[in-house]
Amino acid sequence: MLYLEAIGLDFFSLIQHHPPITTASLYDLKSTVDFLASMNFTALELRRILSMCPEILTAKPTSFLPIFTFLLREACVNGSDLKKVINRRPKLLTCSVETQLRPTLYFLQNIGISEVKKHTSLLSCSVEKKLIPRTEYFQKIGFSYRQTVSMFRRFPQLFNYSVKENYEPKLNYFMVEMGRDLKEIKEFPQYFSFSLENRIKPRHQCCVEKGVCFPLPVLLKTSEVEFHNRLEVCCNSSLPFNGSPLWCKIFL
Repeated sequence: MLYLEAIGLDFFSLIQHHPPITTASLYDLKSTVDFLASMNFTALELRRILSMCPEILTAKPTSFLPIFTFLLREACVNGSDLKKVINRRPKLLTCSVETQLRPTLYFLQNIGISEVKKHTSLLSCSVEKKLIPRTEYFQKIGFSYRQTVSMFRRFPQLFNYSVKENYEPKLNYFMVEMGRDLKEIKEFPQYFSFSLENRIKPRHQCCVEKGVCFPLPVLLKTSEVEFHNRLEVCCNSSLPFNGSPLWCKIFL
């Protein structure tokens, strides 16, 4: 307890999230911390990593070596990016290469995500419990397997979002309130990365009030200033029909 608090960790918070820490020996705890420090993680980085994923403290340092090797050789992470990868997703250090990391790597590669090194946080996700259910969801609502895979390939972060808390409410608003076509989601899966309450709803409502309909990228990606400037331009000029060849040229 004193050792963990001495390096800046909240002992009670740690055991609340990972009780086995209470039975870990001081030697094992120090060995783990010393090993990570030898990998050039700073004291601040160590506190953040161990607070985010206390399970690391009860892992054996020897279990980290296969993980680092996998990330470097199979996931093709650059050596200079290794710390960044772990800082972004500490849970990687608690995953089995054989039963977790490698199967997920193969799944992502099989659907066409070639540069998995840019999306290493996904490697700690279960194929059966997280990745497949998300692809199945989009097929259930009307997308073909090919269309679904294309969306995840173009926007892998889509795997990170919850079906209940993200996909469903945003799709409901998209179809019921916005009255838009699902093919727009196929073309712009990044739609799910924007806040429903803080970005999607307010901007859609502004467009409704002005009688304007922007393509999704223009509706959501532009800054507040640019968005409102475009609204003013549209309100003071003749707007092309949605199906017009000028639509994308003007607004995308």
